[in-house]
Amino acid sequence: MTDRAARSKRTGGGPAPEPAGRSAGRSPERDHWLLVAVAGVLSFVVMLDMNIVNVALADISAALEVSDRTAQWAVLGYQLPVVALLLPAGRRLDQAGIRAALPAATAGFALCSALAAAAPSAGWLIAARFAQGGCAAVLFVLMPVLALRSVRPALRGRAMSVPATLGPLGAVTGPAVGGLLLDQWGWRWIFLVKIPFCLLVLLAVRGLPLLRGRPPAWESVLPRGGRLRAPDRRSLGDAALVAAGVTILLLALTLASDSSAWLALTLAAAPPLWWWLRGPGGRPVLDVLRTTPMAHTLGAVLTLALGFAAARYLLALHLQRDAGASATTTGLTVLAFPLGMALAGPLGGRLADRFRTRGVAVTGAALTACGLLLLVPLDDGWSPADIAWRLGLAGAGMGLNGGPTQALAMGAAPADRAATVGSALQLSRMLGFTLGPALATAAWGLAGPGSGVRAGIVLAGCAACLAVPLLGRDARAPTDPAPDGAAPQAAPAARR
Repeated sequence: MTDRAARSKRTGGGPAPEPAGRSAGRSPERDHWLLVAVAGVLSFVVMLDMNIVNVALADISAALEVSDRTAQWAVLGYQLPVVALLLPAGRRLDQAGIRAALPAATAGFALCSALAAAAPSAGWLIAARFAQGGCAAVLFVLMPVLALRSVRPALRGRAMSVPATLGPLGAVTGPAVGGLLLDQWGWRWIFLVKIPFCLLVLLAVRGLPLLRGRPPAWESVLPRGGRLRAPDRRSLGDAALVAAGVTILLLALTLASDSSAWLALTLAAAPPLWWWLRGPGGRPVLDVLRTTPMAHTLGAVLTLALGFAAARYLLALHLQRDAGASATTTGLTVLAFPLGMALAGPLGGRLADRFRTRGVAVTGAALTACGLLLLVPLDDGWSPADIAWRLGLAGAGMGLNGGPTQALAMGAAPADRAATVGSALQLSRMLGFTLGPALATAAWGLAGPGSGVRAGIVLAGCAACLAVPLLGRDARAPTDPAPDGAAPQAAPAARR
């Protein structure tokens, strides 16, 4: 009996299950751009939810008759599980259930949105937000994997640029969209607005293929990995350790916006994270992160996100507090950053597919650093237009950088650990977004009211500058894909 027949007999006559790593590493026979669009929509929605609820906290507090601190958990209840569960979710999905997780997590996210909108009490709302954060953590892990596996290697730059651009756009537009919904229909619509996006995703991955009588395309893109299973005791223990460490870190960074002394609390996050990394659940993650090109790429993602978040936070405060600009003027000025990013994002993907991916990523990081450093001489005499064009330049750099940098990280991922690398990528960005305002506030406090904004912008510019050498390291490393999708060249021994 042949090996193929033996495998067929063991599986009841059906096709033999393919190893997850092999299926994950296989290039698709044709490009599935609809799935790339799905990754982009999910990226927009989960990042939109990071900031859209902030504007409704006062209304939630009044409507549910709770304190402002209790209402704040409508935001923290989503953010904490997202950040805390990213790495455990990535490791878990690499082991089993990655294919089944996409529709399940999307449906769960939509259901939790509906439950939050219908909340009769603060406890109900916070519980729904915690559950929604858990679903969002899974979606965060799946987005880069889905975009990576949906197209041939020669088109990965363009594919990865879609979620890399739409995600930050969702984060930036969240307050504006939330304010509009709050003024027109009330706070419950801030949760309901995300449901149509989830239904659209479910229609794309489930409904349309069924109407055409074809199997869903994502089933040929994502590895089988078996059915979703309840986590065992070891998985729960790993998740608890990561959740404890990352929650302490996130809380310290969030509270540091009120007082920089809270940054000392970050030291308490080290023991549980170290214990997890030394255990069986963390060792595979550590093995991936120890790869030098991967560590450099993730560091660049963190520093660029830090610079972007710090500059956006400081400039909004400067325009309203120091320059006396209205909320509308401030919003339109800061909007120059996502506008530049949206315009340059597709171009970055195309350039990465045509030329060397790493070179485009380095160019984008340098452009972002240049735009932020041009803001250092900021003073009260600058007009909103003076700030806007510099922000637009920095945003264009982020657009050029986003897709190529994600393609570098995901292209370097071992076939059976793509979800782990995707989770590390998303966690780096999340920590950068959280760390930026906290460090900017600390710099402002240390420099004093007279030069606090300038000190914070110097910090933002230096963080962006650091991304340039990080991405430029090992410029001929094997993680840098060739523009035609061919196998990358091996790095010379001296460079290794």
